[in-house]
Amino acid sequence: MDQLDQTQSLALAGFMMTFMLFTLVLSAFFIVVSWRIFTKAGQPGWASLIPIYSAVIQFRIIGKPWWWIFLCCIPLVNIYFIIVALNELSKSFGKDTGFTVGLFFLSFIFYPILAFGNAVYLGPGGVSGENVDNTIQGIGQSV
Repeated sequence: MDQLDQTQSLALAGFMMTFMLFTLVLSAFFIVVSWRIFTKAGQPGWASLIPIYSAVIQFRIIGKPWWWIFLCCIPLVNIYFIIVALNELSKSFGKDTGFTVGLFFLSFIFYPILAFGNAVYLGPGGVSGENVDNTIQGIGQSV
């Protein structure tokens, strides 16, 4: 019985070490991903490492006020505001609503696509100064 307990303990320790190593590698990968998204948006990459400050910068990237952090802390209400924030993040990088669905349900795939893909930061909500100027000029031409 003692031998079985020792074998089980070693197996559990091996599983826990593997799980911790996997979690460490995954965490490091997502730190790199968030750093890259921040730098694409013209924000300092190191800001992604500081918990509350990174949320403030994320809301700055999508053009929402910093106090949305509090709205994301209210149960059930937070689901709505997180989906809106993900949609604004998608738009900020020129992606559509389908990409928002991917960010929500398959974030481990779509965040790296956003970070390492060819997505370009267009400004909060996907409106850059150039796009606004072209829209205003287009209004005058369409009449």
